[in-house]
Amino acid sequence: MPDRRTHRGPHPEDARLFNAGAVPLLRAAAGDFCWLLDHGYAHDSTLKLVGDRHGLVARQRTAVSRCCCTEAQSASRRAREVGCERLSGTALWIDGYNALTTVEAALAGGVILAARDGAYRDMASMHGSYRKVAETLPALELLGRTLAACDLRECRWLFDRPVSNSGRLKVIVEELAAVRDWPWRVELVPDPDVILSDPEAWKTTEVVGKQDVVAATADSAILDRCPCWFNLARETIGHHVRSANVLNLA
Repeated sequence: MPDRRTHRGPHPEDARLFNAGAVPLLRAAAGDFCWLLDHGYAHDSTLKLVGDRHGLVARQRTAVSRCCCTEAQSASRRAREVGCERLSGTALWIDGYNALTTVEAALAGGVILAARDGAYRDMASMHGSYRKVAETLPALELLGRTLAACDLRECRWLFDRPVSNSGRLKVIVEELAAVRDWPWRVELVPDPDVILSDPEAWKTTEVVGKQDVVAATADSAILDRCPCWFNLARETIGHHVRSANVLNLA
């Protein structure tokens, strides 16, 4: 069935699954999940155990999973996080869909998860295809305002080539950048995760020294491997989407 969504908003059940009455249960589940992860238990089997114990449905389990990590992972990720004030003169490589869909979701009233590692993550899922929604251009505008304030030397957007409509989105981003005079470089690559999470891939840049390149993403697999990162979605939502529906289970 084709994707006919016009917004990146909340799931019809989110008002019930993530209301004020459900938050204590979800936080208890997240606490149990993090404790077990800290003690070496496997992710998938632990999520099932915790989900069954607390009676969580699939979407609630997804939220808990995206919010949680081990204490060691959280500490390591936070130690390598770079704030906007430290980005001046650096090159920022952006996990395009990761940042864009989170801000789109925030603008549309979707649930935004504040995770244990400080990252903001959304509950959206593309399933191999991206569809422009009403929030796409406003989200890019807000992301652009955040990036413009960082005084970057280079801003490179990476989008997944295999995702349907990536070519169209590339044109949209390039056209907006041209109108706003933002010096963005937009690329379609087989897998941004591989580029951003593999330290060896960073040597392909003309920049000398890994510390001069920063990844903009909230993808946990990338955060565990990249030299340093900037939480672009959190920075944008925190400054420009004050009405965002942020759920803190950490």
